[in-house]
Amino acid sequence: MTIFSHPIGNSNVWHAALALEEAGLLERVFTCIRWNPDAPLSSLVRGRLRAQLARRAFPAPVRPKLDVSPWLEWGRVLSTKLGFDSLSRHEHGIFSVDGVYRGLDERVARALRSGAMPGAKAVYSYEDGARETFTAARERGLRCLYDLPIGYWRAAQDIYHDEAVREPEWMPTLDGIYDSSAKLQKKERELLTADEVFVASRFTASTLQRAPGFAAPVHVVPYGAPAPLPEQRRPDGPLRVLFVGTLTQRKGLSHALRAVERLGRGIEFTLVGSRLRGECAPLDAALRRHRWIPTLPAEEVLATMCQHDVMLFPSLFEGFGLVILEALACGLPVITTPHTGGPDVLTDGEDGFIVPVRDVDAMADRLDRLATRRELCREMSAAARRKAARLDWSVYRTGLAQAVRQCLASPPAAV
Repeated sequence: MTIFSHPIGNSNVWHAALALEEAGLLERVFTCIRWNPDAPLSSLVRGRLRAQLARRAFPAPVRPKLDVSPWLEWGRVLSTKLGFDSLSRHEHGIFSVDGVYRGLDERVARALRSGAMPGAKAVYSYEDGARETFTAARERGLRCLYDLPIGYWRAAQDIYHDEAVREPEWMPTLDGIYDSSAKLQKKERELLTADEVFVASRFTASTLQRAPGFAAPVHVVPYGAPAPLPEQRRPDGPLRVLFVGTLTQRKGLSHALRAVERLGRGIEFTLVGSRLRGECAPLDAALRRHRWIPTLPAEEVLATMCQHDVMLFPSLFEGFGLVILEALACGLPVITTPHTGGPDVLTDGEDGFIVPVRDVDAMADRLDRLATRRELCREMSAAARRKAARLDWSVYRTGLAQAVRQCLASPPAAV
């Protein structure tokens, strides 16, 4: 049986927990906020708060096994909404993201040391929230399973610092470049304590070649797609291009904007995603020039995708990029890079395009093809839906459960 922990939860986290539950491998889930949309009083919660809470709703079969500790996460949500920036300040604020991960990590470690959950054989924890959990798990002889949702930190820092030189005006949006050495070393200790590592893309697995002394087995299990949405007839006119994600240079945003500008009025560009606090003049100018939607509930993101023709996602460093599969389910071919999960799920030229990182010419060329050959765009749209139908979340859950079962058959490393 496996103890599972993640402070916030999102689609891949929900399906990971559900995979363990369906396989009879789940002991308990430690998280921060419990939300049951099926509860009688839940109908009284409406609007943005309901949409926010919906992001915390684990699947119904998992809910009986939730163990929640909400206070730090509620503090983070409220301090961010109310503008109390010092309380949620990166790494050091009491309600920072790091503080929330650290608080849950310590809670799980205390539970393990208390002797609770005697039937547990393993812990399954995520980057930045596993150090204390793994230490306590080793003391009990449990296996330590580590989910690395984005590439290894040394590889990330190489790209961030390179990009800061190439695009200095965009440096304020490279939030990862400001991680302290203490945080980075904590990531290192987590990784080297893990018995097995789970990643969602071959790119993430490849970055682990930069990890000194790392030798644990790595399991590549790509994420799943939502069920394809009903096809909607899109009106003729300029090619409608969409970007979805936090508006940072890690996502290759400056290169996307240059590619879009090459085509001028031949396309319409929409950006969906929040921006970080801080000055970034070229980003400010782009948000005035193009349509910008700062935030949307998950179901409205999919509805917005259905109103567009193509997804542009030229990320420089990504663990996977769930929006790739969501776009496919909405019939959008995706233009992305090898530094994402794109190569794991796309067939280049059939349901999307893989272009080199930072290659503005290649991005502009693929956009121009779709803008001038609308029949090609429609063919790729149909292929995208077919691909999403073959890669639903059940495929991910089956693959993850098989890998975890294999891990549990092996003894943990010595303490």
